[in-house]
Amino acid sequence: MKKILSTFTLTLLLGGQVAWAAPEITPVLTPSSTTKTANAPLVLPVGSIALPDIAATAYLVQDLQSNQILAVKGLEQQVEPASLTKLMTAYLTFKALEEGKLTANQMLTVSERAWKSEGSRMFLEMNKSVSVKDLIHGLIIQSGNDAAVTLAEGIAGSEQAFVAMMNAEAKRLGMNHTHFENSTGLPGKTHLTTVKDLAILSAAIIRDFPKNYPIYAKKEFTYNGIRQPNRNLLLFRDPNVDGLKTGHTNSAGYNLIASSKRDGRRVISIVIGTASQEARATESSKLLNYALQGFDTQKIYQKGQVINNLRVYKGSDSNVKIGFQYDTFVTLPRGKGANTKHILETTEPVLAPVKAGQQLGVLKLMDGDKVIVEQPVVALKAVEEAGFFGRLWDGMVLWFKAIFSD
Repeated sequence: MKKILSTFTLTLLLGGQVAWAAPEITPVLTPSSTTKTANAPLVLPVGSIALPDIAATAYLVQDLQSNQILAVKGLEQQVEPASLTKLMTAYLTFKALEEGKLTANQMLTVSERAWKSEGSRMFLEMNKSVSVKDLIHGLIIQSGNDAAVTLAEGIAGSEQAFVAMMNAEAKRLGMNHTHFENSTGLPGKTHLTTVKDLAILSAAIIRDFPKNYPIYAKKEFTYNGIRQPNRNLLLFRDPNVDGLKTGHTNSAGYNLIASSKRDGRRVISIVIGTASQEARATESSKLLNYALQGFDTQKIYQKGQVINNLRVYKGSDSNVKIGFQYDTFVTLPRGKGANTKHILETTEPVLAPVKAGQQLGVLKLMDGDKVIVEQPVVALKAVEEAGFFGRLWDGMVLWFKAIFSD
């Protein structure tokens, strides 16, 4: 096997122009196996402004267009999520609505267990019915534990069964260091997550449920004659902030996931274990400003854009076009966009059949010898197997290539 390095020299002008030089393809005789996929790039460029001190047990700030994490502490350190847990409760509720298992106007009965829930509440009444729509607002805006349990029981029959759904969904999303014990966020010995996993969940809510996401921007909600404000203080201070969720227990401290959209960019910040409501707002604001003022994000490849052709053996076509399944963005420190080099790594030989969307390589964006970000490169069309004689001929070609390469 040969790993082929295709080098593209790129000058990235963050004002909008991209200047290309002709590609040079250089074979490198190194053993290769499966190409690595980088769905969540974690290389951290240094911003054009200094990162301020962040008074938190763990934190993260991420640009959701490029998927790049721009500052982090304790990436995979397990922490207590507290009411950030309700992001998963909401995710599964939105999913149930989308799948028709619930409707917004459906009435659910409040059980004694839900009514007795400790901690923050929307003040539901036992054995009374309440709409799913009101429960969602009470869950998100008022952070009601009684709302969380009522939704859990309405969706799964019991909170215990719902927790199993939460953990299964966390696994599906790639939240590999998360385990839930309840739907509310009350402390539990194994009720733990990480800032990396919370970022995955936050991005999934924004991406998968755009119709429901605006609820997170609402500043207050009144139920049963009781008005409660949203505990996310940044909603009242920064017009660009439109989410996402607060959390607090004595053991967890004060947590906040904040989401900001400014000049077309979506950035999220996560702080865990701050000292107070005011502190979590202040530290979150520091992270958001660092990302939005210190970095620029630009689209560098279009979805479906062809960046190269690869030889296909034993296929109905002899070549396959490769490129990207999605628009590809890069985030760089402001004013540091020149002479970014692109390295295309592909594993060869490529044997038919090839599926559309099958990963055939990785594109690395380099700043000198430092990898800024990696993106998977895929087949843009399918290539079926050739007939018997076509496969036989290419088999002989590969045999001779193997002999002479040795």
